[in-house]
Amino acid sequence: MKILAIADTEERCLWECFRKERFEGVDLILSAGDLDPDYLEFLVTVINKPLIYVRGNHDDRYARHAPGGCICVEDSVYTYRGIRIAGLGGSMRYRDGANMYTEREMSKRMRKLSRKVRMVGGCDILLTHAPAAGMGDLDDLPHRGFECFNTALESWGADYMVHGHVHQSYGYDFQRERQHVCGTTIINACGYTQFELDQTRYPIRGWQAAWLNSQTMRRELKRHDAIESSTARTPW
Repeated sequence: MKILAIADTEERCLWECFRKERFEGVDLILSAGDLDPDYLEFLVTVINKPLIYVRGNHDDRYARHAPGGCICVEDSVYTYRGIRIAGLGGSMRYRDGANMYTEREMSKRMRKLSRKVRMVGGCDILLTHAPAAGMGDLDDLPHRGFECFNTALESWGADYMVHGHVHQSYGYDFQRERQHVCGTTIINACGYTQFELDQTRYPIRGWQAAWLNSQTMRRELKRHDAIESSTARTPW
């Protein structure tokens, strides 16, 4: 399975100069946050494959315009063709605002999500916006990683972690891929990158995965209905 991972910056080759043949064979798109909802809607339409996302710390606009046709996996687990994807968006809290959390708050989210991860027997991809502490994060508070993400990787057994938040332009020593001590491959999706999974390693999951998927989709429908109702009530 070929996966296109995106985050943080709208790439010209994907947006203004899109050529479908360049992304032939992509089976799934993962967005790690801080991207224009119109950009996500465009990609899910032209590539015509599922797009699963979490919110970045600058994605307050998603509350008014959630990307249509895409699947939000915040605080949930979504299974696609046997691959279990768990999502925890947002960054370290450095000011007041949505989609930002203290270490304690993110740890609480992680513990709650653990129940769903256990329900489907583990996690194959952890999709976040911020990095794990010590794994490609920076020293300043806004770009500091979460220690609890290391705990999640060690206990959930994820093969991959996909994140954004630390831009390629932030320093000369940008590293796209890292290896966690527990064996997880960590990918910084800033801009875009592609990677492949061996589909034969991911069997069809049971009713638990199907039930969680249905709950995620139901939540998405409610969110879009709420946004449309709010927009309809807004006076011109």
